[in-house]
Formats: sequence, structure tokens, C-alpha cells
Amino acid sequence: MSENIPSSRSKLATILFVLLAPTLFCGTLAYQFFLWFLEQIALATGSLSVLAQAGGVGMVIQAVTVSFVIGLLWFFTHDERYRPIYAGWFGAALLGFPALGLRWLGPNNDQLGALAQLLIALVAAGVVLFVRRNQWTWNPAAIPAGLLVAAVGSMPVVVYGALGAPDEALLQLLAGLAFGLLAASLTFATTENGFLDGLGIGTLLVLLGSALGYDGGQLILLGVLPPFSFALAALAPSTAALSVTTGLLAAAGLMFFDPTELTILLGDLNLIALQTAGIAIGIGWLAGGLAWSARKWFSGRAWARIAAGVGAGSAWLVLIVLYFSIGHRGFYGDRLFVILKDQADISDVASIPDRNERLKQAYTRLTKHANTTQADLRQTLDARHVDYTPYYLVNALEVQGGLLMRLYLSNRPEVDRVLPSPRLRPVPPAETTYGEATSIYESPGWNIRMIEADKVWDEFGVRGAGIVIGHSDSGVQGEHPALAAQYRGATQGDDYNWFDPWEGTRTPNDEGGHGTHTLGTILGAGGIGIAPEATWFACVNLNRNLGNPALYLDCMQFMLAPFPQGGDPFTDGDPTRAAHILNNSWGCPEIEGCDPESLRVAAEHLRAAGIFIVVSAGNDGPSCATIRAPLSLYDAVFSVGAVDSGGNMAPFSSRGPVMVDGSGRMKPDIVAPGVDIFSAMPGGTYGINSGTSMAGPHVAGVVALMWSANPALIGDIERTEQILIETITPYTGTFENGCFEGNIPNAAYGYGIVNAYKAVQQALEK
Repeated sequence: MSENIPSSRSKLATILFVLLAPTLFCGTLAYQFFLWFLEQIALATGSLSVLAQAGGVGMVIQAVTVSFVIGLLWFFTHDERYRPIYAGWFGAALLGFPALGLRWLGPNNDQLGALAQLLIALVAAGVVLFVRRNQWTWNPAAIPAGLLVAAVGSMPVVVYGALGAPDEALLQLLAGLAFGLLAASLTFATTENGFLDGLGIGTLLVLLGSALGYDGGQLILLGVLPPFSFALAALAPSTAALSVTTGLLAAAGLMFFDPTELTILLGDLNLIALQTAGIAIGIGWLAGGLAWSARKWFSGRAWARIAAGVGAGSAWLVLIVLYFSIGHRGFYGDRLFVILKDQADISDVASIPDRNERLKQAYTRLTKHANTTQADLRQTLDARHVDYTPYYLVNALEVQGGLLMRLYLSNRPEVDRVLPSPRLRPVPPAETTYGEATSIYESPGWNIRMIEADKVWDEFGVRGAGIVIGHSDSGVQGEHPALAAQYRGATQGDDYNWFDPWEGTRTPNDEGGHGTHTLGTILGAGGIGIAPEATWFACVNLNRNLGNPALYLDCMQFMLAPFPQGGDPFTDGDPTRAAHILNNSWGCPEIEGCDPESLRVAAEHLRAAGIFIVVSAGNDGPSCATIRAPLSLYDAVFSVGAVDSGGNMAPFSSRGPVMVDGSGRMKPDIVAPGVDIFSAMPGGTYGINSGTSMAGPHVAGVVALMWSANPALIGDIERTEQILIETITPYTGTFENGCFEGNIPNAAYGYGIVNAYKAVQQALEK
């Protein structure tokens, strides 16, 4: 005898659901990835900064469109199997409206973001549970099975990820659990079919994850939650089990991955995140199959609950063992960069004629000023057992702390402002980047000939002898055949000559190759460097491709007053070992914690001390006003853009004028070869790179030649800049790529292309 089918059910409703759920599921995944990618383009290319609003605007479009479509389905569907599911989807889609503010938080606001996620999810869950107060089933008996699924599902996240600060991790745990409660309150498993229920739950999780995630966090939630939708369907209708399982899975993703670090600017976490998501998908599908088999064959049996409890306990024990054995143990939270109001003024030291005395006075006065003005704040932090690192080149401290500490410090009378100082969480060591060539195939290189540095060698016999280059970058392969002989530490030892605030390494090394390449252009032997007889010492300020103001300042202080390894910058610095010239092929944008003024006084102090600061303009061209990140925007530095071998502006080269600080000053100051530059790479190899990072070193090398040719110019920053400007090769390239605002100096090429021969020739006349 057949059972009567309720009249409200229809095959058409099932077909519509089967078509709609995967479409909405996959479409939302693709759409959110697309929005995130647009935001990343804005970060990577300042000329397309308008795309930075893609996440917020796109979320508005999603919330309006999806809630409208699903609202219609919910209103017009009468099939009792799918109408409740559409109601849950509708609620998840509506969540996009109150969660919109998350998309405008910006980077490095993880604690505030977690607090907002927690409040939004809790309020929404409370509303839904109140509305459904007579419909949901708590049923805590299924919790052990849910704990088992959560433990197994969290394993790849715990193994590959790393925790932030303790208070941050706690907030993210609570936010994840609130997310789970909200998801459970919106979950309806009413189709009487595990596959269809799984589709419904998966789509719900995608909608919720896309709404409550931000700054890349949505991709994390979309990677770790939907794979477990079929396992969650097997736990239904237990609201308790659904809440705990979903909440713990969401919490694992939020706690162990910093969404900001997914940025394409960094790059090294993306593959790890993809690998984690791939493993999670496999575990999720397997867990779903096993959960439904267990539900079918063992549901209701007393021993099954005991087995689930034992399994859950065992799984959590394994998870803990994995974390402490092969995971990244400990906490790796962001810090705070606290800038004080009272900044030192040492501009008068520029009038001291003796270089060593000038440097000593600068160092002594800066450290004394910092010790005096920071005393009360240091005492307070010590009393509260708060870790901090003091700085003197900017009167500032890097403080361990989160949202509450930031609020406290911001309201102290001596504090000017508090900036984020993001610290990257650990990842497996990267493979060393090697060049494509094992020997030099063109000597001197086209770039050397273009600026006529080879003529300086041949006609004046000047190759940079007696000049010390201070190099802050990703590191340097110290034993590279083109660089080893010029290392100051080759004869003096690594004390005072090598500092690695990232990893604490004790000898020069370079995994990424950027620093080896840029230093090779300055002084590499064999025809690749401008000043091959200059010497160098170095500091690692960018071991991975995102730094922070404190790490940059670590190296800038080391350039002024090098100290022995393990030494105290305040008491062990030796300014008589300071660099003559600094090369800075880096910038500190907002994502790294800097604001336009954060490192300005550091640059001014170094200039006052007589150190010439060369800075690459950046790679955010070709639009106007794309020179906007420290240090390149400052008047105290010499900013360098890039041209190619034909003398044409590189389209990527950042343009002036500087608008972020309201100055309107014209930058860059000058341009140099920066496209397809052949130089040193790790492993004793050689390779080609492009960027303004490659252009700046040419100017650093030219200044080394000038000061070597005429030591009377050493420390005379203004006269050196004047000679560089007066002896340029006029720009005669195309005007097709982007902003060429102004006459001379120009927003693209400044005064023109650096000319080593003319600069040294004029330097010798002074």
C-alpha cells in the first residue's frame, strides 16, 4: 500500500532546489574570490586604488540581489521541504546588511573585527532563536559526534596555521562559536534526504561565511566550513550539535589564519591556505560519508553514544598532540607602534664639520631624548609586565598589546598616536630563489653603460673605494662571488656588520634574493655594480614581503649606529661605523602599519647626521600621486623612479606629486634603469629583475662614486643632490605611459636620468 504524498510537494520544487543550491553555492564562492582579487589588485597597484572598495560595494550588491531572489523563493514556495531552507538562506542573505561595516575595517584590525563578528552573530542568532522558539530541537546527545567531526576537521588548520595574540585568539574563538550558533539557528534539514539537506546547509554556510568574513577572512570560512555540510546534515536536527560543530570549525579558521596575510603582496601563505582547504575538503567529504553511515546503522543504540564520546576524546587528544609536535606552537600576535608627541630636533648637528663627531652627537642626543621622554611610559609598562621595544630614531615604542592596550595608550598624554605593527605568523621556510644564470654574460651591463659608470672607472679610476653602503633589504648572500670581498665583515667579523631582527641569523643570508640583487647593482664585481670597490654591511628588514614600522626602524637605527649581535641599540651602538649611503628598495604602505608621517623624523635625523638616503619610488604607477608610502614621499630622501633600456618611463614606476601628506611636493627626484636589470642572486647565481627597487641602487652607486672621487662631499647632502640634478641626462623617452605632470621636475621622471660620468666629473671640480 503506497503512502500519500502531501499536495504541497512537487517534483518541480525539487528540480529547482537541486539547480539553485549548487548555483548559489558555486556562484557565491566565485564572486567572493573575485571581489577579494579586485581588492588585491588595488593593494598591488596603487594606480587602481579605486578597486579597494570592491569588497564593500560587492557585498552590498550580493546582499541586495541574493536576499531579493531568495526572498521571492521563500514567499512563493509552498513545498514544506524547501520553504524552511529558503527561510534560512534568506536570513543568511540579510545578514550581509548589518555585516557591511566589516568590509571597511581595513587591514590589521583583527580584534575589532572579531568583536564585531561576535556581536553581529550573537544578536542575529538571538533574533532567529526567538522567532523559532517553538521550532528548534536542542538534543545535546549528538554533541559528542559533533565534537568528533570538529576535531578531525580542524586538524589541517591547526597544523598549518598559527595563533595570533591570546586575547585575539579568545575573541576569535567566541566569534566562531557565535557563528556556529547563528548557523544552527538558521539550519533546516527538512528534505528527508541527506544529499539535499547537505546542499542546503552548504549553501547556508557559504552565505553566512561571505557575509561575516572580511579582508580575506571570508575565503578562510568558505574554505573550512562548506566541506562539512553533509556531516552537519547527519547531525541535524540537533541544534546543539550543529552549533558546537560549526562554531568550532569556524573558530579554527578564524584563530589560526590571519586573513590579511593571504594578500598577494605576501604570496607565501596562499599555497599553504589552498593546501589546508584541499585537505579540509577531503576530510569533510569523508566525514560526511561516515557520519551518514553511522546515522543509518547505529543511530539510537546506547553504545553508539559511548563510541562517539570516546572517538571525540581521542580525536581532540590527537589534535593537541599534532599542535604541540608539528604545529606552530605559541602566540604570534600583532603589536602596536606607539609614537610619542615629543620628537627630538637634531637639525643643528648638520653644521658639525667632523663626520664622526656629527654622528656621535646625533646618536647621543637621540638616545638621551628617547630615554628621558619615554621613562614614565616604560615604567608603567614594566609595572604591568607588558613587553615593549623602545626606539630613538623615531621617539616611539613597539608594545605588545591589542585593542584594550591601544585604547589605553592612545589616551596617555605623551602619546601622539598608536599605529598597528603587524607581525607575520610563521610559515614553513621558503625555498631559496636562484637566478637563471651561473655566470656574468655581459660586462659591463647595458645599465652600467647607459648611465656611463664604466667611463668613470676607465677615465677617473674611481670605483667607490672608501665608501660604506648600508643595505636594508631581504638580506644578502654574503659569500656570493660578486659581493663577498666587499663585505665589511669579511675582515672585521659579523658584529656591527649584520643584523637580522626577523630571524636572529648571525651571518649574511638571503632566501628571497631581492637584497642580493639590489646590492649587486650598487657594488657587485664583474661589471654588474656601479661602485665595485665600495664596502657594505646589511640588515634584514623584509625577510618576507610584508614588514612593519618597527622592523624598518630596527634597520634604520643599525645604519646610524651599528651594534654587536645581541647588543642594545641604545647603549652598544657605534656611530663611527655608520653607513655613508643607505639604499632602501622598499616602502611601508598602510597594510604594513605605516601612515605617511610614521618614519619622517627618522629620515630627517639620518640626513642631519650626514647620511645620504636613496629610496626607490615604488611600483604603483602609472597614475599621478602614487608616491605615497614611506620613505619615498619624504623631502629628506632622494627618490628614484625607473626607465627601461630605451630611456622610456617604466609604466609601473610610481608618480608624483605627493598628495597623501598634503605637501604636493614633486617626486621622484630622478630616474635610473629599472627594467630587466641583470645582477647577483642567491647561490652564487645571477638573474634579471625589474622594478624601482632595481633603479634606486644605481643612484646609491653613483653617490658612492662621487664621494669616493671627492671625499670633501661626504655628508654634504644638499650639494650632492644638487650635482646629481645638474648633471642628469635629459629625459627623451615616450610620454605614453601615465602621468607626466609638470615641467622640470616632472611627476614621472623628476629632473631626468642619472648620469654617473657627469656627476663624478662635476664632483671632482668642487
